[in-house]
Amino acid sequence: MLEKLALIEERYEELNKLMADPEIATDHVRLRELAQERAEIEELVQTYRQYKANEQELKETEAMLEEGGDEELEELAREEIERLIARREELYEKLRLMLLPRDPKDEKNVIMEIRAGAGGDEAGLFAADLYRMYTRYAENHGWSTELLSSNTTGIGGFKEVVFSIEGEGAYSRLKYESGVHRVQRVPVTEASGRIHTSTATVAVLPEM
Repeated sequence: MLEKLALIEERYEELNKLMADPEIATDHVRLRELAQERAEIEELVQTYRQYKANEQELKETEAMLEEGGDEELEELAREEIERLIARREELYEKLRLMLLPRDPKDEKNVIMEIRAGAGGDEAGLFAADLYRMYTRYAENHGWSTELLSSNTTGIGGFKEVVFSIEGEGAYSRLKYESGVHRVQRVPVTEASGRIHTSTATVAVLPEM
């Protein structure tokens, strides 16, 4: 896998050089094709570079530990090694998933539906919290949202809400949000201060 990633990184650098070529810069069709290819692998390359930097830091920290010396520094080095190993595993798994064949629907816009589940009025408030979270997430990515339909509760929650999100890669980033979401907290509707569990169901569909 790492050999494949190294080749992809080489291609990324080659694309940067090609896009800087004055002759290609005047060919808008070719330039657009190169920019699209680079955009498709950019996140993968950046993650691979994080992986390599982590490996280098791990190697240096292990070498420092082998040298011995101050006990306090050795303990700090062991803690850092533990953190770096965990980070390596996290990045490796992320890279593995990123190399899987792309879902052809990944670049689609999204229709999201949130329905309050168990928990009464508090579930409706939780559904509203999820709606605000997803719309803010979309805004942070430069995507646009549109409220399509909603059925509100009397205290600012939603029985259900349907909305669209339009933007590059929206479905690829949001498709795994489908399912039942749960929260445990003291509801604003609970006078006795007891913790309640509320649920909401999220459906994420690619816009056809």
